[in-house]
Amino acid sequence: MKKTKYDSYFKAAAKKYNVSESLLKAIAKAESNFNPKDVSSSGAMGVMQLMPETAKGLGVKDPFDPEQNIMGGAKCISQKLKEFNGDVRLALAAYNAGSGAVRRNGGVPSYCKTYVSRVLSYKSAFETAAAVG
Repeated sequence: MKKTKYDSYFKAAAKKYNVSESLLKAIAKAESNFNPKDVSSSGAMGVMQLMPETAKGLGVKDPFDPEQNIMGGAKCISQKLKEFNGDVRLALAAYNAGSGAVRRNGGVPSYCKTYVSRVLSYKSAFETAAAVG
């Protein structure tokens, strides 16, 4: 996959929160296709599709600001990775459906499986592109 206009934000967020840059880009690709003005039917906003209360809790003052939104999304997935002991699939499901849904289900809820697979596929594509340069 080609570079995005927000690569510097993804790089800074990955470094700050110790998460894979390709994972952050993959989440953004799946969530909004990198659209900073995107609003979902459930009210999630921006590049990383943060819910209003989640954004506020992550310290994001303007969820439509790509830099703030990407930093917030990175902080969120970092927290989910810690919560689920580094299990990327569970962390992605929790990012998408909430930690409670993952715990109640004892794993990735069936309605999240396509999302998790799509993000992991994008992640692989970003890693390949980075390796090729």
